[in-house]
Amino acid sequence: MSTNTTSTTSSPEPQSTVPAPVPEGPAVTAATGQRPARLIHNEATTEIPVHLLFRDDPDPVPVRPAVVARRQGLGERSGERPSTRRPVAARPRPAPRIDPELTERPARVLPGAAGVAAGLCGAAGCAATSWWAGLVPPLAAQALGLPVYAGTGLGPAQWAAYAAAGALGMFGFGGLARGRTGRAWVLGLFGRYRGTVRRTGLMWVNPLLLRRRVDVRLRHWRSEPMPAADGNGVALRAVTLVVWRVRDTAKATLGVEDHETYLRACVEAALARVPVEPLGTVRSSADVAGDTLTRLVAADAEPVGLEVFSVRPVRVEYAPEVAAAMHRRRIAALDAAQRASVLTSVVDSVEDTVTRLTVRGLVELDDYERKVLVKDLTVAFCAGRGNPGA
Repeated sequence: MSTNTTSTTSSPEPQSTVPAPVPEGPAVTAATGQRPARLIHNEATTEIPVHLLFRDDPDPVPVRPAVVARRQGLGERSGERPSTRRPVAARPRPAPRIDPELTERPARVLPGAAGVAAGLCGAAGCAATSWWAGLVPPLAAQALGLPVYAGTGLGPAQWAAYAAAGALGMFGFGGLARGRTGRAWVLGLFGRYRGTVRRTGLMWVNPLLLRRRVDVRLRHWRSEPMPAADGNGVALRAVTLVVWRVRDTAKATLGVEDHETYLRACVEAALARVPVEPLGTVRSSADVAGDTLTRLVAADAEPVGLEVFSVRPVRVEYAPEVAAAMHRRRIAALDAAQRASVLTSVVDSVEDTVTRLTVRGLVELDDYERKVLVKDLTVAFCAGRGNPGA
């Protein structure tokens, strides 16, 4: 049985400058009596010596690496890379649906002359029935040139003639309507859509139909201050100008309860989605915000028969709760910009003055004298710009 002995030599070998790794464990090095430092490893970073952050020891000590592993998430296995989730595409907003049969179509109307003729015929029939029944006074008959007729009195035949003539006169005169430019009538009978009248002038419309007047002219609406926000989420109040008109009277009148209220709600919803900037800050951002608002409101109003041409912010101001703070912030920014401009001008003036004095050989300055001259000139120029009236 052989024993291993450690051989010693008289000449010591040169020692390496790199310290040997210290075995893991909480034991303290016996030779130095110091605690070993640790290194923090990460999967994506380099080694970070902890003793450089907390220098309690004057001399470097042997470093023992300590690896901090990443915590595994739920569903992960050791040795596998974490699975990345694919971005889920945003679902498109559901567009409002209107009854497909609810589409504007022209209604059947007659010229106004037909209604006038029917009304006159009804009036003439009533007069003739009164003469037939002997109800016309002799003086009235002589004035009208009618022969004197004693009459047979009011009987069933006379009453029937009265009813027919009266109904004809009521239908003739009661159906007369006057169409105006830029106005239309939506006609309905017992809750059913019967057509739209866009004609102008005197016409005859069935008096049994329910008429609803609709303004089809090009209209503009200036909204009241509505809540909005800028790109940083600061609360604003925006007033918009909307240019629009009714394109389909059937959908605008029967598709929603009130198309003007619906348009107002669409504008308010678009302002909540599109960031706007106070007017006078960035011109291009105001144009982009207006184009985006127009596109969104037009898309929301199209299914109900409204045609939106433009939605433009005409007045944008900060909300009352942040108005004072933003006003102070803008004043501070303007003050800082003015100070920076003044300081740049002063530095350029001082540099130009010192350069001219030294280049032309008017004075010879050492470093100390140059610093004093620069200081005096800076103070003089700043004091002169600070008191322009002096």
